[in-house]
Amino acid sequence: MDWQGQKLAEQLMQLLLLAFAVVAFATGYFIGSFQMMILIYAGGVILTSLITVPNWPFFNRHPLKWLDPSEDEKHPKPQHSVTSNSKKKSKK
Repeated sequence: MDWQGQKLAEQLMQLLLLAFAVVAFATGYFIGSFQMMILIYAGGVILTSLITVPNWPFFNRHPLKWLDPSEDEKHPKPQHSVTSNSKKKSKK
């Protein structure tokens, strides 16, 4: 999933959960059933998870361009040099 796909998945998740919460609350309030409210919201959470968790193709519309392995060999990584300071400060 690319960066734009992650942003889209996050926005869809927030929107769908809010919409199902409002629908579940309104239905539960008018029917007078707490159990129905919980069932509607639980169904919304499951549906939202099925939409936003898998890596669907519409989340990959902006793929990242990675460096080719041949280009990687042309540009070596910098070597880290370890310098140790053998002088220690004495405490007075």
